[in-house]
Amino acid sequence: MPARPAPFLLLALLCASCRGTPPPAAEQGAQVSEIADRVAQYTVVRLAPDLSALGESERRMVPLLVEAAQAMDRAFWKQAYGDPQPLMHSLQDPAMRRYAEINYGPWDRLEEDAPFVPGTPPKPKGARLYPEDMSREELEKAAEAQPELTSLYTVVRRDENGALVAVPYSQAYAEEYRLAAERLREAAALAPTPDLRRYLEARADALLSDDYYESDLAWMEMKDNTLDVVIGPIETYEDQLFGYKAASAAHVLVKDLDWSARLERYAAFLPDLQRGLPVPDAYKRESPGSDADLGAYDTLYAAGDANAAVKALAFNLPNDEKVQLEKGTRRVQLKSTMRAKFEKILVPIAGVLIAEGQRGHVTFDAFFANGMFHEVAHGLGIKNTLDGRSTVREALKEHYSALEEGKADVLGLYMEQALHERGELGDVDLRDNYVTFLASIFRSIRFGASSAHGVANLIRFNFFQEQGAFTRSTDGLYSVDAEAFPKAVTNLAERLLVLQGDGDYAAVAAFVERYGAATATLEADLARLTAASIPVDIVYEQGLDVLGL
Repeated sequence: MPARPAPFLLLALLCASCRGTPPPAAEQGAQVSEIADRVAQYTVVRLAPDLSALGESERRMVPLLVEAAQAMDRAFWKQAYGDPQPLMHSLQDPAMRRYAEINYGPWDRLEEDAPFVPGTPPKPKGARLYPEDMSREELEKAAEAQPELTSLYTVVRRDENGALVAVPYSQAYAEEYRLAAERLREAAALAPTPDLRRYLEARADALLSDDYYESDLAWMEMKDNTLDVVIGPIETYEDQLFGYKAASAAHVLVKDLDWSARLERYAAFLPDLQRGLPVPDAYKRESPGSDADLGAYDTLYAAGDANAAVKALAFNLPNDEKVQLEKGTRRVQLKSTMRAKFEKILVPIAGVLIAEGQRGHVTFDAFFANGMFHEVAHGLGIKNTLDGRSTVREALKEHYSALEEGKADVLGLYMEQALHERGELGDVDLRDNYVTFLASIFRSIRFGASSAHGVANLIRFNFFQEQGAFTRSTDGLYSVDAEAFPKAVTNLAERLLVLQGDGDYAAVAAFVERYGAATATLEADLARLTAASIPVDIVYEQGLDVLGL
């Protein structure tokens, strides 16, 4: 059986209250078969990469980093749900318990967070990051006097008088963050390089101070390490109310030196590609940092938001706009995860939905390239609105993540087209990238409308269909139009970049409403994938025993 995301005997340490009342056992019985089917949507991937590149001191660091990651796992449970112990004890069926573990709560992340445990109330849009009785207007008004209420690193609570107050993460999750900091310092003492030691120590300080700037800089300046850990409050997907609050997560990684060497050259093209974006100069006036880098990694352990339901193929960090403009970002490709999703999910999807004559264009190299340039493309565009009043993230609120993910997808293709024209991609057939991209849209749409990636792919599917980038035959097979596809890429890139730069919340909301819904035909085609028993995503079997440590 797959290892759990964290040892559940430790989860008793959580103090947040559980949502709702656990359902009676009788109500659970009728759902046992259905929940087993839901668990089967995830295929198991064992995280046991080759550790031969690690030295003795690095091997001794791994258990410490895993323990720090498990602390983030417990903090994320608090943010997403509350104390899991009453919930887990109430669930009689192993499949239902397993599905609650996968989802970090009783809400199905593949079904727009619909409850799958009987008697569970709807999931609040703000999860456990805000009071459930708080309105958007109340927070916006209170934030005028208390800007810390909108910080990435505070939980919003009510004081004894009912007023909104900001509680720093270092206080709200003091036990978890303190333990993680201790383990990071212990690992730092074993670090084989000064840069890795400096980063781990700075990150430990950040967990206790809620100031991540110096540790983000230290991470960007760390170049020669084989072992890595990305840990702390990072992405804002869990906050679907505003998109303000970062969720606790951890990735323990080992760098694939050979693959990383193949990627390093592409970051240098960012400033020139920024100047060539298909928008007026005002929307590309910022210059991306030139100290960015690309790397391919294998995951040793994932925790918290990094382990919840759908697994990321890659990530682009830091998210701090100031660090991005000063240093750029690091694009981390999770190579083993990408390979598993390609073989177990994408190829079978192509066999059902892609026209037979184009299935040969679905390749791992194209899948990897599309993912890589997606991450690079996060550095393109602008981070602050044209009027200078706020960052794009602040202006677009809960729609920011979906729009940013969509921008990165289409600008990734734009980069491939531009570099191909210059001869920088070698002997590459861009039809591979286009058809693989289309097949991957179907893969990501299945993540659901509660996922920023799911919404981004719905928008792209509907926009591209409107632009004639692909066609659907009467027997339900899709074909890329190699001439219309690149034009659709350019048109959508222009639309998204302008929406971000204008920072017009109402215009973005209207755009998402228009393009972010599935048609009956698309839903029927996605149902064919379910009927073919094609997994939606992967779940990790992980832990020190799996690693042999």
